[in-house]
Amino acid sequence: MKIVNRHNELPKSRFPTPRFLLLFLFSLTFSLFSFLLFAEDDVRLNTVKYGTETEIASLIQSLRAENEDSLDNEIIALIENTRNQRILVGAFGFFGDREKNGLEGRALRAVEERDEETNETVLAAIDYLGKIKSSNAAPLLRELLERNETRFMNSAFRALGRVSGPDSRNSGDTAEYLIDFYENRDPGEGNQHEVITALGATKSSSAVEFLAGIAVNNEERTPLRIAAVESLAAIADPDGLDAILACISANDPNIRSTAVGALGPFSGTAVDSAILDAFRDSFFRTRLAAAQASRQRKLAAAIPFLKFRAERDDVPSVRENSIRALGAIANAEAIKILEELFTERKNSERIRTVAAEMIMEVSPAQYLDKLVIELDDAKQRNQTSQYNGFLKVLGGTKSANVETVTRRLMQDKGIVEKSYALDMAANNNLTVLADEIKSLAEDRNESLARKARRTLDKLGIR
Repeated sequence: MKIVNRHNELPKSRFPTPRFLLLFLFSLTFSLFSFLLFAEDDVRLNTVKYGTETEIASLIQSLRAENEDSLDNEIIALIENTRNQRILVGAFGFFGDREKNGLEGRALRAVEERDEETNETVLAAIDYLGKIKSSNAAPLLRELLERNETRFMNSAFRALGRVSGPDSRNSGDTAEYLIDFYENRDPGEGNQHEVITALGATKSSSAVEFLAGIAVNNEERTPLRIAAVESLAAIADPDGLDAILACISANDPNIRSTAVGALGPFSGTAVDSAILDAFRDSFFRTRLAAAQASRQRKLAAAIPFLKFRAERDDVPSVRENSIRALGAIANAEAIKILEELFTERKNSERIRTVAAEMIMEVSPAQYLDKLVIELDDAKQRNQTSQYNGFLKVLGGTKSANVETVTRRLMQDKGIVEKSYALDMAANNNLTVLADEIKSLAEDRNESLARKARRTLDKLGIR
């Protein structure tokens, strides 16, 4: 008879082990979390397909704020067969802000069939066509002007200039048409400014003489003189320089400041002297224009003036633009000044942040460690605004030695730090951080997780 040892041979439990339960629960939680993250994208897609005008308009507004293009094709398909004003205006604005093609056909149709569309839709379509520089729109825009449809003329003038630039091959013809309209057909005071601005957008040299006459005419209204100076700068034809220089001595400070700002595209001793002299103008906009012109021309002779303005000007915008001009010049003298402005902790937060931005554009590898030191110091001192400013600069840095600090930010508890770390990974092609980015793609914060997935796409990581 066989004896069974019941103490040594216990029956196997039909219940899962604790280890198995933990693994099962973890797997279930992970699957559910991933489902919720991707469900958000499905909700957005279904909103475009089936949502109300209010829901779709709200979604487009969110996409604009995020600069998100993942639903562009769906939006293109949506507006092809709708006349809903809110949807069309939102879509034209969203695509126009990015100067992105895809809606040209629908926009042209909106203008052609304008009697069946709302005024807001047609105006948004005209603006969109101008922003994408649709040469196909030129005849249609002229038709609007020929019919004197006053509700659309202001926008049509502006768009006609944009679609008739040098690449359109009809800039000269459009310039002549606009000048004739201004002189012989009375566009109305409300539209004169737009005609002058449109002439600048054509960049046609045939408009220079006409614009110069308005710019130097002391009897002309100030807004029109300013618009003419700005258009001469946009065309950048040397024949327009004398008119701009003449406006620098105008009695009206707004014309003076505009004229100084218009010198950027030009060269010569007279131009350099006019810019340097403008730093002494008591009107702050003229000093601001001098800093901007120095930046555009990378005028090394302006460095002493820029240093003085960056340190002592009583207008923050003048100080900031002087720093940016130093960053554009970027020779040894300018870089030394930027370093002093950046590292001097007594300077204002904004000044230090702008100086850091410039110096990291010029020599990121050399100054990365200093930026991290100042970042940590600002955090330790609870200088939140300064810390966030430096963090933003770090997020935009492109350098070969950012991997370590990027990994550190990805492991930080803060959402802001992780977000800027994703920017750094994308800007510097840090595919080596694939695992860390994948982990962020599963973060509880939906916005951060979505940004991480976009970063994976940009880096080509599955």
